[in-house]
Amino acid sequence: MEILAIVLIILVLFVLLNSIVIVRQGYEYTVENFGKCTRSLKPGFHVLIPIIETIGARINRKETVLEVASQEVITKDNAMVTVNGVLFYQIQDAVKAAYQVENLDYAIMNLVMTNIRTVIGSMEIDELLSQRNVINQKLLDVVDVATIPWGVKVTRVEIKDITPPSDLIDSMAQQMKAEREKRANILEAEGVRQAEILRAEGEKQAIILDAEGKREAAFREAEARERSAKAEAEATRMVSEAIANGNQNALNYFLGQKYIEALQGIVTSPNEKLLMMPVDTANLLGTIAGISEIAKDSFANKKSATKKGE
Repeated sequence: MEILAIVLIILVLFVLLNSIVIVRQGYEYTVENFGKCTRSLKPGFHVLIPIIETIGARINRKETVLEVASQEVITKDNAMVTVNGVLFYQIQDAVKAAYQVENLDYAIMNLVMTNIRTVIGSMEIDELLSQRNVINQKLLDVVDVATIPWGVKVTRVEIKDITPPSDLIDSMAQQMKAEREKRANILEAEGVRQAEILRAEGEKQAIILDAEGKREAAFREAEARERSAKAEAEATRMVSEAIANGNQNALNYFLGQKYIEALQGIVTSPNEKLLMMPVDTANLLGTIAGISEIAKDSFANKKSATKKGE
C-alpha cells in the first residue's frame, strides 16, 4: 500500500507539473483539447487542465528573416538574370500560422520566388538595374496580401543581387564607357565654346573702349579747334576794328603774325634740310614794335576802363 501511495503521489506531481506552462517573451503557444485548438497562451504563467488540455504548437512571434534562394529569371527583353533576395515577416495570428499552412517558411519562400519571376518578367533589364525600389514595393504588396490567411505580416522584401549574363555586363560596360567619353567630349567642347565667347566678348569690349577713346579724343580736338578758331576770329575782328579806326600798328601786328606763322611752317617742314631766304629786318622789327604798341594801347585802355568803373 505504501508503494502504491508513493506511485500515486509521483503520478499526481508529474501531471501537475505538466499542467504548468510558462511561455517566454516573444512566443505564443496553442492549446488543444482532445486535438482541437481551443485557445492560445500569451507570454507568462499558465495552468492547463490535466489530461484534457495539451500544448499544440509553439509559435515564434518575433520578426523572422528568410533568405530567398537565387534563381534565374527571363526579363521582358529576353535577358537571363540571376536574382536573390531576403524577406522579413512576423506572425500576427498564432492559430492561423499553426493550422492554416503546413511548413510556413517553405510556403512563404515559394510564394516570394514565384512573384519574383512574375514581377521581373514584366520589366526590361534597364528597369531592373535602375528601379530596384519599385521591384521591392511590388513584391511586398503582392506577398503581404497573399500571406494574410496564414496570419503573417510581411514587413519587407528586398532584392539583394541582380546579376546579368557576362556578355551583357561587357556590353553595358562598353556602353557606359562610351557615354562617359561622350559627356567628356561635350564638356570639353562646351569649355572651348565658352572660352571663345569670352575672348570674343573681350575683343568686343576692347574695340568699344578704343572707339570711345578715339571719339573722346576727336571731340576734345574739335573743341580745341573750335576755341582756336573763335580766338582767331576774335583777334581778326579786333585787328579789323583797329585798322578801320586808322591804327597802323594793328595792321603791322596782323601781317607780322602771318609772317611768323609762315616762317614756322617752312622751318618745321621735314622735306627740307637747308633753308636760305632773304629777310627784311626792318619790316620784322617794325612789326614787333607794332605788336608792342598794340599791347601798350590795350593795357592803357583796360586801365582807363578800370578807373571809370571805380
